[in-house]
Amino acid sequence: MSNQAIIDQLNEILKHEWTGVAQYSQASFIVEGVWREVYASKFLDDAKESFGHAQLVGDKIASLGGVPLATRNEIRQSRELAEVLQFSMEFEAKAVEMYSKAIDLAGENRPLVIFLEDILKEEQEGVDEYAKLLRSTGNGTEAANPARQTG
Repeated sequence: MSNQAIIDQLNEILKHEWTGVAQYSQASFIVEGVWREVYASKFLDDAKESFGHAQLVGDKIASLGGVPLATRNEIRQSRELAEVLQFSMEFEAKAVEMYSKAIDLAGENRPLVIFLEDILKEEQEGVDEYAKLLRSTGNGTEAANPARQTG
């Protein structure tokens, strides 16, 4: 394992996590209507999770001899809840992809692999949760599924 290769990947992950802090925070600010009470706190919790992951990854970069980036990617935002939920699921799926790549780069460094797998598990849980939020069951619960409402 090249330290520089894993540091570079971790810095890409760090940028992604910083993006999550901003994107989820913004979603919590602008979500409106009857679903605000439910989703504003969910999005804020997701922002806090991204911040926690950024802290862990930034510390790991520094411990490997790198310099953690303090930049982020552009955020995706919308006032349409269904679109925000879709953006969120895509964001979580991208994180799963990025952490998986980092695990591959970690190779035989078992402690680093375990560190990354722990965060990967949380990211996959995020994908699963957003997939459930976006799913329509067709059993008369459409009113409870804001992602399928039209406005």
